[in-house]
Amino acid sequence: MVPEHGFEAHLARAWDTRQVGAFGRARQGLARVLNAAFVEGLISDETHAHRLSLLYGPGLIDPEHLVGDLTLHDARRTRRARNLWSSIVRDARRVVSRKSRIEAPLLLLLDRAGCDRLLVGRHPSCDIVVNQMTVSRHHAQLVHRDGSWVIQDLQSTNGTVLNGKRVGRTVVHPGDVLTLGGQAIEIG
Repeated sequence: MVPEHGFEAHLARAWDTRQVGAFGRARQGLARVLNAAFVEGLISDETHAHRLSLLYGPGLIDPEHLVGDLTLHDARRTRRARNLWSSIVRDARRVVSRKSRIEAPLLLLLDRAGCDRLLVGRHPSCDIVVNQMTVSRHHAQLVHRDGSWVIQDLQSTNGTVLNGKRVGRTVVHPGDVLTLGGQAIEIG
């Protein structure tokens, strides 16, 4: 029974007349994110097709599960972040003491890697060994794909941060600063 007068009646009428977005707009936005991630090389053909089938298939969609692990590249924002981080790194190198928790940034030259896959972590079997307790034994993996390097966090304890933002998987560029646990690594 719907009340005819008073505040409850007003709420009932407001609820009945609320705006509904255009059908499919949210799905289109998620599809754009998936397509951009595919173009940037963050996901493979098979993963792209699988996620699109989930997106357009029947049933409910959890957007965080579908695209939550993707960090897309925005050229202007990346350039500004790179400039900002370069100035922060310069200032930090002047100020950081040996007793600081975050060590001075290491420089990683990926153009001289000589392979397509690099495992980064504290364990001696890693391709790049970072000897710091805040870095997981198998912390992250760098994969060279279609001319770009993609970093993927391997469910590390302290996470992987790129230019101040925690990431699961994203493309890295020269000038970016990765932070694995307490160790900063500048991509050269």
